[in-house]
Amino acid sequence: MKKIKTPLDESTIKKLEAGDFVEITGIIYGARDAAHKEFLRMIEKGEKFPFDLKGQIIYYVGPTPVPPGAIIGSCGPTTSSRMDKFTPPLLQAGLKGMIGKGIRSEKVKEAIVKYGAIYFVTYGGCGAYLSQFVKECEIIAFSELGPEAVYKIRVENFPAIVGIDSKGRDIYSY
Repeated sequence: MKKIKTPLDESTIKKLEAGDFVEITGIIYGARDAAHKEFLRMIEKGEKFPFDLKGQIIYYVGPTPVPPGAIIGSCGPTTSSRMDKFTPPLLQAGLKGMIGKGIRSEKVKEAIVKYGAIYFVTYGGCGAYLSQFVKECEIIAFSELGPEAVYKIRVENFPAIVGIDSKGRDIYSY
């Protein structure tokens, strides 16, 4: 198990290999399809992002409602391929990591290599389990999108697996 901290730096990314088990500690940003459409619009119009993308990780998540006394509701990953058309421009803008589930397109793999990024997968169907690694959570943008808003999430030892490393090796291609 490799322990990593956010924001990601080049040295950390280069050391990780497809198939490595990791625990992520620090700030990650939750965003799904609707927020990604807004991100692309912002890039195209040169607008300022709700957070600095450089070195950051976006988790493809739309948490369920927060139960009484909890920090976050169930927060399992959504299918990453739905974000594929938005991913290369985000990587070009400085994003360094993504967390989700499932395969990615060849264009995304090429962009991961080109921009020195990384793709993590985490456990689908385990949203309640994954919520225990969330220590703080707040909506920072697009609150009108409900669960598809942008979340700033502080995690400790969040479990993931390197799905595609910075050299383009992909666990789904083994």
